[in-house]
Amino acid sequence: MSSFQAMQQKESLQKRIQHEVEQYQKTQKDYQKYIGGRQQLDAQLNENIQVKEELDRLEAAANVYKMIGPVLVKQDLHEAKQNVQKRIDYINGELKRHDGLIQNLEKKQEEQREILANLQKNYQQAQQAQAKINSR
Repeated sequence: MSSFQAMQQKESLQKRIQHEVEQYQKTQKDYQKYIGGRQQLDAQLNENIQVKEELDRLEAAANVYKMIGPVLVKQDLHEAKQNVQKRIDYINGELKRHDGLIQNLEKKQEEQREILANLQKNYQQAQQAQAKINSR
């Protein structure tokens, strides 16, 4: 291999490493976004579970009010329980979806780390090859 070819190989590897690092950083950013979203959903779920527990403690004749804008509107207890349960079900579905996305992103990050490790190894070998050629 000539010095020119070794240098070209090294530059090609540098560009590929840079591209892979950018992809890895993008994946990390997406991962953080979904982790934050999952934490927010978890907080909403806990809040709705507390509301459901409070509603379950009420007697059937109790008055329940729902805030709509600046106004409190009377709501049927059964309807309020159904609405809260629907929100809990929806949030649980979103949590599962986020968990799947997070799992996929974790797998993708691991694959990208392996690719980067191999590219860095190849880059070091190219540097050594170029150094041998240049020392002749």
